[in-house]
Amino acid sequence: MSRANGMNYAPQGKPRPVVGAGEFVFAAMSLEHGHIYGQCNGLREAGATLKWVYDRDPAKVERFVAAYPEVKVAQSEEQILQDPEVRLVAAAAIASDRGPLGVKVMRHGKDYFTDKTPFTTLEQLEEAKAVAAATGRKYAVYYSERLHVESAVFAGQLIKDGAIGKVVQVLGLGPHRLNAASRPDWFFNRSQYGGILCDIGSHQIEQFLYYGGCADAEVLHSKVGNYNNPAYPELEDFGDATLRGDNGVTNYFRVDWLTPNGLSTWGDGRTMILGTNGYIELRKYVDIARHGSGDHLYMVNGEGEFHLELGGQVGFPYFGELILDSLNRTEKAMTQAHAFKAAELCLRAQLQAIRV
Repeated sequence: MSRANGMNYAPQGKPRPVVGAGEFVFAAMSLEHGHIYGQCNGLREAGATLKWVYDRDPAKVERFVAAYPEVKVAQSEEQILQDPEVRLVAAAAIASDRGPLGVKVMRHGKDYFTDKTPFTTLEQLEEAKAVAAATGRKYAVYYSERLHVESAVFAGQLIKDGAIGKVVQVLGLGPHRLNAASRPDWFFNRSQYGGILCDIGSHQIEQFLYYGGCADAEVLHSKVGNYNNPAYPELEDFGDATLRGDNGVTNYFRVDWLTPNGLSTWGDGRTMILGTNGYIELRKYVDIARHGSGDHLYMVNGEGEFHLELGGQVGFPYFGELILDSLNRTEKAMTQAHAFKAAELCLRAQLQAIRV
């Protein structure tokens, strides 16, 4: 996996093409976050053809072209949006710009694939819902901590197969290393990044809805705070929340920017899923002081205790499914309702959070 400033931005998997060269053309723009490389890697490995890139910053474009030499540099957003070959636009804009950009893309008749968090206000969400319904276009979200982590993908398969019975609770831990010196100014501006529960909390809420099989949920309690970064007063370096799903499944998650420098990777992300007949723990990026690799899945059920090392074993089916959904107008990768509900709940958790 490639690294940038200690952050694991660009997972790479085994190529599993679902289309041939030129059958699904996409473009990239708004390269504000390194997640754009993971988005593009996933699509390209599934057979998509990357035709264009655009960003106002020539330095970002130069780095992107170095990674994907086949791409053509567009002179404007409009050059991409007016190209009838382009079916989907992938983007990782400043968080507060993601919703408006998605609306623009959909109004030009193209599907949109944005980095998380997909919105910073409920108003942006409602506009995107209306435009998606009116245009029939897709507003897809890169919830990478489930979609681009092989242990997380396999956990979903185990749950569907009934390996731990009916899910009762999902616990999520999403610590991240701050690397403040490498962050852009907008990262520390509350109105632009949306708050910690809106931002990295979106991963956790999406996972809860997915693993718990919830169509909806209620935010029972949420908190945010700045414990260790007084130089950045608008940064929230800690947040947590408790939710209850419409089917009774419960959730607690914690996210933070407090990862110590001694950790060998950017964050010790973990997910624990309790079922009526067993439980699963994911150690996604590292198994501290034991294995330097990630993608460890631990499971206990009626058959025994299991430890699976899943790196390079499972792949990332979301991207091929997204391509086929775009071509066939289906919803196998992720329903639009699910993507929007995860976005709504992280916004609500942020809005009602108590500051500690």
